[in-house]
Amino acid sequence: MELREVLGRRRSIRFVRPYKPVEKEKIQMMLEAARIASHWGNVQSLRALVVFRDSASKETLDAIQAPVAGWQIRLAPVIIVWYIDTASVDGQADRLRQLVEIGALGFGGKEKRHEALEKQLLPIFEGIREHLKLPGLSEVDCGQGIAQATLMAFELGLGTCCLGTPNGEQIRQALGLPDSCRILVLQTVGYPLEHWEAGGQRPRLPFEQIFQMNTYATPFPRDGAVVEQLHADGMLTAPAPLPEREAELEFLKKALDLKGSGLI
Repeated sequence: MELREVLGRRRSIRFVRPYKPVEKEKIQMMLEAARIASHWGNVQSLRALVVFRDSASKETLDAIQAPVAGWQIRLAPVIIVWYIDTASVDGQADRLRQLVEIGALGFGGKEKRHEALEKQLLPIFEGIREHLKLPGLSEVDCGQGIAQATLMAFELGLGTCCLGTPNGEQIRQALGLPDSCRILVLQTVGYPLEHWEAGGQRPRLPFEQIFQMNTYATPFPRDGAVVEQLHADGMLTAPAPLPEREAELEFLKKALDLKGSGLI
């Protein structure tokens, strides 16, 4: 399947089959995809703690419950706790030396590259080391890893949904993660119970409203021919709501015995 079609078909799947376990091999493939994602300075600060509902302790399962969409976490066969370990920045010098050694950083001979790194680049990074541990670029690069894991999940026939939580620090402590870590998102993983369209392509802000060209006052021009091509390629699909969505939601509610508010 072409990447553009994958992007078009991939949705946040909130309704998964709670009775169907997810193979550890498929979770490993997701993690492998995340591991090779690009990261500034090659520090690789993205980490993951994978919780399998059928084998994790009650204490672990209780620790990752969230006040919003908690039913998704309760029903999902697998929950990946994605987090960032800021201590990885402390090893940046060695990571950069590896890049220089293999010819991925700098130019000229190895000796020249190493000298430039030690005398020019590393002193700069050392001066801003603690700043680099603050929220910012590292979270962006961690997001790239999570995105690659998500695309891998789709390729493997899985559905996922990333959930934020206001209880990040509480979860970090309950799971025994070091003080240098911050919780990013909880990602539920399972075999989809709802159709891959999940009601249709989600509404989005107008293209010209969120992208500019050359100046802030100049919207990036949207070429209709490009849009038509993306529709043909399957990246842009039928917009929500699809006619059958309400019936599908009612079925899912009954199948999963979901009660309470209508916000499921």
